[in-house]
Formats: sequence, C-alpha cells, structure tokens
Amino acid sequence: MNTRLLVIFGWLLAAVSFVTPVGAQTPGYTGNRVCAKCHFDQGEAWRKTGHAKAFDSLKPNVKAAAKTRAGLDPAKDYSADPNCVACHVTGHGENGGYKTGMNPDDAKLVIGVSCESCHGAGSIYRQKHADAVDKLKASGETTDRQVLIDAKQNFDYESACVSCHLNYQGSPWAGAKAPFSPFTPKVDPKYQFDFNKAVRATGDKNPVHTHYKLRGVFKGGTVPAIRAELQQNAQEPEE
Repeated sequence: MNTRLLVIFGWLLAAVSFVTPVGAQTPGYTGNRVCAKCHFDQGEAWRKTGHAKAFDSLKPNVKAAAKTRAGLDPAKDYSADPNCVACHVTGHGENGGYKTGMNPDDAKLVIGVSCESCHGAGSIYRQKHADAVDKLKASGETTDRQVLIDAKQNFDYESACVSCHLNYQGSPWAGAKAPFSPFTPKVDPKYQFDFNKAVRATGDKNPVHTHYKLRGVFKGGTVPAIRAELQQNAQEPEE
C-alpha cells in the first residue's frame, strides 16, 4: 500500500472513530461535585443523608450495635472488604469510580452512595444536560429525553436501590446474589425496604435528597411513573 493510500486509510479510521455513536461509548464516573454544580440544592440535601456517610459505617467501632446484631465484628475495619465496599461507594471498580487505595482527594468524589449510584455514570450524559440547557435558553425548545437514555443515564431508580437494599438471602428480589448483605429484616425490621415508601419520604427522612422542581429542559422518554407525583409535590429550588 503506497503512502497516499495509507494517509487516506488513516483519515477514514479517524472519521469512523469520530462518528462513533454515544451508545457505543463506555461512560465513566465524574463524582458528586460535577452534579452538584448545577443541582446545588439536591447536593446540599444529599450531604445530610445516611447515603452520603455510608462509607463511614464500614470503619471500626462505627454502628457497633448494628454490626453485632448482624454477626459482624464491630472492631474490624471493613472499608477495604470487597464484599462490603460496593454498596457504600459510587462506581466501585468501574471507570472513574471508587477503587480501594485511590488518591484521597479523588476518593472524596465517589465515597458514599452519591448521585451517580442512582443516575448512572455521568461522563457522557452530563454534556447532554449542558447542551439541552443551552438549547432551551437560545430557542425555548426542549430536548427529547431519549438523548439521555442513549448516553446511559439511568432512569430505573428502583433497580439501583434494590441491588443493595434487597441483596440478602431470602430476599423477595429475584436478582439477589452473593456476596449477600448480613443486614436483613430478620436482624432488624428497619432493613425491610420499600422503594415507593422510601422515595416518597420528605425532609430529613428522605434517604437520597429532597425533591426539587426541575426546569422542564427535557421531554418524553421512559421515566418512572412516580416522577410526576414527586415533581408535583417538590420544593422550589432555593437558587
């Protein structure tokens, strides 16, 4: 193959890579600060929840009584135990997600059960949000939510929740598998998880964050049926 053909072939490969569809890309985790830059109120509300502090409960002598009831050693450090960590951090072992021994400054962004634990890794769909806001400001037009789905934003929040909260032996969730959580309703009734009840909780009792009115930047797409109810009762953002 002569030099000219090699140049043309290389250009074609670059062009094909450039137009690779979003769905073929693997999104990475960006960390809670990226989300909170725009969703400031949600971020502030989340920081007050147990989910934000979930990693701390793996440390020695934290929640000792609960660990004892579950058959765990309350004096042991579980913060590097692969059987425990995944449900206490964001994106465990995945691209951009939490990794044991990672730089402490980077770890702060993915420690705890944060935004992307529920909404999915945001490296691709975050730009779609920014593009949609710019479009709305410029033309008053909304964007089809399908672009977020194609960019791997998760709207099946219930599945995200039950993957940890119902992952115990004897669970009613068909997807439960080892390693199982030792924190079961038999240990304490408070571990009985009801997604619809949890997501409707208000104020400090809400396990994820206070629900705030969204600005209607997107339309259409498949979203949880409960979303309309939550938005109807949601607070107005403070900013």
